[in-house]
Amino acid sequence: MTVVDDRIAMADANTKRLDEWFELLERMPVPEGIKVEIVGGNVHMTPQRDTHWEIIRRIVRVVEDRFGMDVKVFSDVRIDFPGHQNGFCPDVAMLSASATKDDEGRWRHEDVEFIAEVISQGTAANDYGPKKTAYAVAEVPVYLIADPYQGKCRVYTQPKNGDYTFEAKVDFGGDINLTDTVLDLTLKTDKFPRD
Repeated sequence: MTVVDDRIAMADANTKRLDEWFELLERMPVPEGIKVEIVGGNVHMTPQRDTHWEIIRRIVRVVEDRFGMDVKVFSDVRIDFPGHQNGFCPDVAMLSASATKDDEGRWRHEDVEFIAEVISQGTAANDYGPKKTAYAVAEVPVYLIADPYQGKCRVYTQPKNGDYTFEAKVDFGGDINLTDTVLDLTLKTDKFPRD
């Protein structure tokens, strides 16, 4: 078995435990506007700011403009990823047109084609660390990190052996050329707000 196969099997084994945790979290009085996800077995609760949502909205809009309103693109929807207890709720996740839900009614990481995460101060290390690793192991073709604190985006593509082999950096205001990826679009960042 390869490292990727081992990690995918681990994700399947952790699903039951993640289900229990998310059921408990759903019964908690989590305030409106708080994003909850489990990264590496740790629960993270992050307040969503208007800057955060503005960037998410702009990314989703470009994806919908490119693929139409029926594109399978979501924000803050749970998807379990390979690794130890990774129940992520990506800021933006685009799935393949043929994506189907699993037996528990959840979207499968195998169908994810694009992820975008917008940095929050308290969880930035997750986006650059364990989430990036999990997305690479799951072979998500395009992973974008937008950082409104630094005013920069990083794009990771070409996942191989649990890591991304290509990284591009673009300052807010520049265009992100994704025409050679499954997205086949250019993402303008000139209207991305900064914190």
